[in-house]
Amino acid sequence: ETAGVLLYRTTSDLEVLLVHPGGPFWKHKSDGVWSIPKGEFDPDSEDPLTVARREFAEEMGIPAPDGEPIELGSVTQKAGKVVVAFALAGDLDPDEMVSNTFTMEWPPKSGRTAEFPEVDRADWFTIEAARTVINSAQAAFLDRLAGVLGGSTP
Repeated sequence: ETAGVLLYRTTSDLEVLLVHPGGPFWKHKSDGVWSIPKGEFDPDSEDPLTVARREFAEEMGIPAPDGEPIELGSVTQKAGKVVVAFALAGDLDPDEMVSNTFTMEWPPKSGRTAEFPEVDRADWFTIEAARTVINSAQAAFLDRLAGVLGGSTP
């Protein structure tokens, strides 16, 4: 399972912070690949909210804001990965993001390795715009958040 934080703020509209996966496979893809900052955990031994906050800090390089989390439940993505999400109110500048990195063989079958950021960018989206770019299974989190906050729903 994975756990993550859906950061939200209210400007003239309800907005959510999403991250774009780093690495060469995702470089030119946008629709359907953005995600909440998240990471894997062991449901038998780790608290999902603690993991969600830790993974937010790792992927953003900025701690998740304090505050009362809104439980958004879980979804199962196409590949079978379960994602548990918590919404937190907060505001940050996505340009200040400094992601942790991973290493992989690149180019493929070259025998060379390269280091890539786990996420290469973050941005704020209105709920409507987020529906287009977010992983399709995670769109349920947008609906749940909007339902709780009384924001725009489909």
